Amino acid sequence: MRCPYCGHLEDKVVDSREAGEGQATRRRRECLGCSRRFTTYERIEEILPAVVKKDGRREPFDRKKILEGLTRACQKRPVSAAQIEALIAAVERQVQELGEKEVPSRVVGEAVMARLRELDPVAFVRFASVYRSFEDVGDFMSELEGLAGRKGGGGA
Repeated sequence: MRCPYCGHLEDKVVDSREAGEGQATRRRRECLGCSRRFTTYERIEEILPAVVKKDGRREPFDRKKILEGLTRACQKRPVSAAQIEALIAAVERQVQELGEKEVPSRVVGEAVMARLRELDPVAFVRFASVYRSFEDVGDFMSELEGLAGRKGGGGA
């Protein structure tokens, strides 16, 4: 492992522990060149299906895209980075468990929204407004009414 500080190629592992609900191993390393410590994560390389976009394009599954969307939606909300990471890991597992080589982007988006709805309703509406491309206030209000109905508080 190349040291991120000095580029030296030799290090020693100082500590190892499970991370991400057993999906990864976190290792603290000490560079044998400069003696600085750094952290690495080791995870099983999983073969995730290609995502088929609405226009028919195919892209590799990209957790970074989901992370960026969730980070924007959860901005200034009481949602931790660990909760976002757990949500993404759950969606990855769900997509992988389908056992398909390709999965429609709609399946990924709906899986994210289903979990986000439970985690933080405001972040859910933010994410849904971008994902579903709300055209006007009516679309936005319809989503809010549906959310209020699920909570049991929709109506006068």
